[in-house]
Amino acid sequence: MTLVVGLGNPTQAYATTRHNIGFMVIDALIADQPTTSISKPQFKGELYKTSQILFLKPLTYMNLSGESVRAVCDYFKPENVVVIHDDLDLELGVVRFKTGGGHGGHNGLKSVDQHIGSEYFRVRLGIGKPVSKDAVVSHVLQPFRQEEHACLKKVIEHAKNAITALQNSSPAEVTAAFTCKKGMCAS
Repeated sequence: MTLVVGLGNPTQAYATTRHNIGFMVIDALIADQPTTSISKPQFKGELYKTSQILFLKPLTYMNLSGESVRAVCDYFKPENVVVIHDDLDLELGVVRFKTGGGHGGHNGLKSVDQHIGSEYFRVRLGIGKPVSKDAVVSHVLQPFRQEEHACLKKVIEHAKNAITALQNSSPAEVTAAFTCKKGMCAS
């Protein structure tokens, strides 16, 4: 079984923010196939399943995401963990993948690393970087601009297709087939 985690923050206040792109992909995945909700308070998140995959949206807020991931891993013992997250170092439209590595200052990844280690497959979705380092928090917590919505829709669909491909392909094969280094939304 594979656990696919989308990082984000709960509540409507954060639903359309850049930091919630992981939640957006999970929402697209569960809308696209028959899933069953198996959420329980002990999982600290919304958990859905198909016969082969668990989909998790931690409800602990970003900085404590690892608590939810750990609870689900302890209960279900998945063979593979995939984490979908926003990446400041990539422009919107860029999609990259990697297994393991550092958290790059991303508090959600830092929390996941603390709870399950860092050797999981990552789906890195670019959200762009603010001009000033002082503006990082406000940048990740702001909604996507109207003119970015068409690109965002492409990114979510692309990430959804990559996750779906993981059911029959290795992480290396998915990386080769779905990496978008230059971005899919360049004008």
